[in-house]
Amino acid sequence: MLLLIQYTLLFASILILVALGGCFAEHSGVINLGLEGIMVIGALGGALMMRYLPSGTSAFVIILLVVLASTLSGLLYSVLLAVAAIHFKADQTIVGTAMNMLGTAAATVIVKALNTAANPDDVSSTVQYVEEKAAFIINIGGFEFNWFMVFTVIALVVSYITLYKTKFGLRLMACGEHPQAADSAGVNVYKMRWAGVLISGVLGGLGGIVYITAGVSEWKFEYGVAGFGFLALAVMIFGQWKPTKIALAALLFGLFRALSNVYFGFDFLVNLKIPSGVYNMLPYIISLVVLAFTSGKSRAPKSEGIPYDKGSR
Repeated sequence: MLLLIQYTLLFASILILVALGGCFAEHSGVINLGLEGIMVIGALGGALMMRYLPSGTSAFVIILLVVLASTLSGLLYSVLLAVAAIHFKADQTIVGTAMNMLGTAAATVIVKALNTAANPDDVSSTVQYVEEKAAFIINIGGFEFNWFMVFTVIALVVSYITLYKTKFGLRLMACGEHPQAADSAGVNVYKMRWAGVLISGVLGGLGGIVYITAGVSEWKFEYGVAGFGFLALAVMIFGQWKPTKIALAALLFGLFRALSNVYFGFDFLVNLKIPSGVYNMLPYIISLVVLAFTSGKSRAPKSEGIPYDKGSR
């Protein structure tokens, strides 16, 4: 049971971070379907930072630099979406899809090139971070407390305050609801949409490094992030684009994802002869069922996905 709680909180942390990123982007009026690719690039930045840190680096410095590397990588990659969607008014669905494919492919090529440069016989896309990963974990009575859980709680609180208690948040949401009205009130819609997309890049990148360090001490980047970016979008929709409801939805989806990590190894599951693939599919099956019954009542920002034209009214 303790292990189930541990994995539930960890997977929920990933979903909360990435879903909050999508929430900021969509509240500004931009649909970020490229969260999957942003997660991969953020994971790449954090993993490479862990790989090349000198031996003996303190835990605090490891945590600080890895978080900075992953968030900065995610932010820089999200610029592709901002430029294409905001300035060139490209189809946001197509751009996001392209970012997802490019993210995994680019990460795989980069890691293979680095591995081959270090060892010509190594053509894998794997990055190891065995010792560095330990900096993020504290064992408390058999429960592995992960510092990323703290970052997630902080991000959740800050996101709620930012969206509902600050001028920036209210202006951001106005740009996703009525951009022309916001513009007439003196709000720069383009800047606010840039801010929303870049914030989604920061949170998506952080979610990526949390994902690849969740249960293993190395990652093969050709695997991507197993659809967690899309699962986070489902969490965001189920959570009605609200941070508190997103957190609750993430706990539900995180629980089903944790089941595949914990319960499959137990005897009673083996006796039932349930294939492991069924447990791996659970969160995605649940997401389809939940969205099928709730999507009709969902209220997305009115102007999400619609390129803003300053001349239109």
